[in-house]
Amino acid sequence: MTSLRLGKNIAIITAAALVLAACSKEPEVETDNTETAAVVETPTAQPDPVETPTIEQQELDKWKGRSQNGVEAYAGADRVFFEYDSSDLTDRGRRVLGKQSEWLMHYTSVRATIEGHCDERGTREYNLALGARRATAVKNYLVALGVPASRLNTISYGKERPAEAGNYSQNRRGVLVVQ
Repeated sequence: MTSLRLGKNIAIITAAALVLAACSKEPEVETDNTETAAVVETPTAQPDPVETPTIEQQELDKWKGRSQNGVEAYAGADRVFFEYDSSDLTDRGRRVLGKQSEWLMHYTSVRATIEGHCDERGTREYNLALGARRATAVKNYLVALGVPASRLNTISYGKERPAEAGNYSQNRRGVLVVQ
């Protein structure tokens, strides 16, 4: 019984080897009237010419690279601002996030944390939840623009880290922090 199974396995392996050998490609041979044969080689693929960077790539490259300063310089800001008691992105915020996403798509190894902040009004718990919604809104928008979610983390600081004490509009923000 074992020898029968072994014989079948050998036959299958031999048949497979013959099929593969028959499918291998030999160089084509052309003959002319003088009865001499010449081997015609298949042209090898030439490497693609070096791509000239696009204007956008050149613009990205002239900024300060993979740093917090780089994203600020390219996008014009590392933060977007929110209206009072809101986690909805403004039109200006969407434009800034569009530029941030271009920068993040260029620097594919960069990871970032999105911080959600609130102004000083309201309870600590409420502001922590609102800050989380703001950070998530920023992350979701960047992901919708093509940035992999795996490269983005979120954290809420609520009202604990004001940008300017007493300046409510500057404290309602979502900040992209390059890691």
